[in-house]
Amino acid sequence: MRKVTALAENIQNLKLEDVLGDRFGRYSKYVIQDRAIPDVRDGLKPVQRRILYAMFREGNTFDKNYRKSAKAVGNVIGNYHPHGESSIYDAMVRLGQGWKMREELIMIHGNIGSMDGDPPAAMRYTEAKLAEISNEMVRDINKNTVDFMNNFDDTDVEPTVMPSRFPNILVNGSTGISAGYATDIPPHNLDEVIDATLKVIDKPTAKIDELLQIVKGPDFPTGGIIQGKDELKKAYETGRGRIIVRSKVETEELRGGKKLIAVTELPYEVNKANLVKKIDEIRADRKVDGILEVRDETDRQGLRIAIEVRKDANIEGIINYLYKRTDLQVAYNFNMVAISNRAPKLLGLKEVLTSYIDHQKEIIYKRSQFELEQAKKRMHIIEGLMKALSILDDVIRLIRESENKRNAKENLIEAFHFTEAQAEAIVMLQLYRLTNTDIVELETEHNELDYTINQLNEIINDEKKLLSVIKKELRDIKKKYSSERLTEVEDKIENIELDKKLLIPQEETILSLTRAGYVKRTSPRSFNASEPDEIGMKEDDFLVYLNESDTLQQLLVFTNLGNYLIIPVHEIPDIRWKDHGVHLSSRFKIEAYEMPVFAMTVDDYKDSLSIVSVTKNGQIKRSELSLFEAVRIKRPIVYMNLKTDDEVVDVDTSITGTEEILFVTEKGLTLKYGLDAVNSTGLRSQGVRAMNVKKDDEIIFAGIIKDERYLLTVSNRGAVKRTDLASFERGARAQVGTMLLKEIKSKPHRLVGAKLFDDNINAVIVSDSNNSTISGKDIRVTGKYVNGSFVVDEDAFGEVTDVYFDDINL
Repeated sequence: MRKVTALAENIQNLKLEDVLGDRFGRYSKYVIQDRAIPDVRDGLKPVQRRILYAMFREGNTFDKNYRKSAKAVGNVIGNYHPHGESSIYDAMVRLGQGWKMREELIMIHGNIGSMDGDPPAAMRYTEAKLAEISNEMVRDINKNTVDFMNNFDDTDVEPTVMPSRFPNILVNGSTGISAGYATDIPPHNLDEVIDATLKVIDKPTAKIDELLQIVKGPDFPTGGIIQGKDELKKAYETGRGRIIVRSKVETEELRGGKKLIAVTELPYEVNKANLVKKIDEIRADRKVDGILEVRDETDRQGLRIAIEVRKDANIEGIINYLYKRTDLQVAYNFNMVAISNRAPKLLGLKEVLTSYIDHQKEIIYKRSQFELEQAKKRMHIIEGLMKALSILDDVIRLIRESENKRNAKENLIEAFHFTEAQAEAIVMLQLYRLTNTDIVELETEHNELDYTINQLNEIINDEKKLLSVIKKELRDIKKKYSSERLTEVEDKIENIELDKKLLIPQEETILSLTRAGYVKRTSPRSFNASEPDEIGMKEDDFLVYLNESDTLQQLLVFTNLGNYLIIPVHEIPDIRWKDHGVHLSSRFKIEAYEMPVFAMTVDDYKDSLSIVSVTKNGQIKRSELSLFEAVRIKRPIVYMNLKTDDEVVDVDTSITGTEEILFVTEKGLTLKYGLDAVNSTGLRSQGVRAMNVKKDDEIIFAGIIKDERYLLTVSNRGAVKRTDLASFERGARAQVGTMLLKEIKSKPHRLVGAKLFDDNINAVIVSDSNNSTISGKDIRVTGKYVNGSFVVDEDAFGEVTDVYFDDINL
């Protein structure tokens, strides 16, 4: 009972949001500081630091034999990093992968993966040891240069930071994602980074422009070409920026006149296998003309991707296309976030170098203090030994008269005023050292120690001397580990413009689109070998578009739901004239009741054309053709926002924006006015009121008058009427309009279709069970308030439900 009461007393009533916020805050701080973000001083994340320290402490160094990777991983897990073995092994392998590390910190024997994304062999198969340059990361760690902290179970200690005798944060870079922070620091050339560090030591006020004369830019282990010096300057000033990294590409001549594009260097962290696959898909899909074969010829000599092209292919155009559409060229985003003073901070180049220099000042100062203390201790011993040798007979006599070692030490201290440490050294002195030669050696060592102590005192008390030590040691490292720059840097980012004529073979073709949504392109040979009416099409389908085209154009398709589709003509399957073609839904996600109402081909979106759209409920919209240009061509794009129960009935093009447009409603109302009454608007707008349409009526047709002279209308009762356009008076936008038909109360005519034409047009009238073709020129011209001529027997033919106009001629 007491136990339950005690537990109840410890229960706290806290708000859930307060508890969650506090716990997540602690978790975030842990992830940021102790997992994902590197320390600016040594450029290492905790797991990387623990791996290097564990291997160093176990003597698994560059001058020893390789040891099983599993042993190193086990030591890290057991002593410093109680996490999954795979995460530790992955971090360890990365430190030894030459395509990710500019200077490898670990050497590994065995399969360590590849640029193709292949995983490394299991840790029981591989062997590892520290690389020689890692010795510079841990050098002087045992001289009290860095702080240590307890490990996770308080059974051992580990360093909080490495001495890092070179600026590893810049040389090897880092990448990571944590809670609320991410970091992307690119690798750099060791020589340039050290020279920049020396520059900041010599001139703390150095500007970023001066540093950029030394640090040309990132130096990726995979080479490549960097473009954009202005962006580099911005990145190094602020810690954030965007550069372009492209592959190194060469061209070669092959036998038979063929040509070869050879890729020998890739952008940093690009997966080679995926890149080769993507290029081969482009070849297979014929997205660019001229590629014959793609091969990965990488071997021990180095990376090489061979792209074989036709002898008449435009190599420059193909390379530009691959730069634009594949990872042959990528953007690299600087985000130089590192832990500085136990907090994440976005750092510029100079801030990173300054932080590193401050770290090295502390390292050299602490090392000098440690070495000074050791030198003084040794000097004290040497002075004691020299004094003992000067009175050697008395010392020997006193030791022989002593009872034991302890008594001998006490007697030496009392008789000759030696210290405890000196007395210990004297009693432990071996007889062979009681020679004249040893006295000379002691005097030499005494002089050397005296010089060392003076030097160390200077370093500790004079910052200039301390900085000179840092500079000398950095120069020594540069001399020992110097390497040539791998990545080239170019001033400007090249703007790649893809010329379709260079990439796609220009072919003449016949393009067709039906109301049901079937599209195809047909070769002129197949078209000419057939009759026009032999087109492959469903019985109740009809053509919306038929025209000559070429493979460099794009087909714009406008649907009744206010969407438009862009289809490059060369991507439309080449199908026989007598076959149906492919449905739009095979390429686009369109609604079941969505269908095309208008189509056109486009060469240049800069043409001075306007697209005019009209809905059945009386909205009109005019938009410039240039607004319809889009890169995203994989799904329908909205060009007119429609209200509920509304849909587009007609789309047409305007050249001048001043032509007249004629509207016809189901009940026979008509309205004509100039397009200059409709202002041009952007995409997605609803447009403006075109015509005042009553609730029980709707617009069935809207046409821009160009060279046409007549209007042909068909009613549900089979009456066809031809009206001279001159008989329509010009009105104003948003009016009700005037009546075209004679109103009959008992059995009124309702129009099912209308069309403008000049000389002749064929109308196919359709009922549920019949269809009939009528020639427009056979219908006599009548004025208003006439219902037209009955061309079919209403009772025998049935009610007319639809009409389509065969006005498409090649």
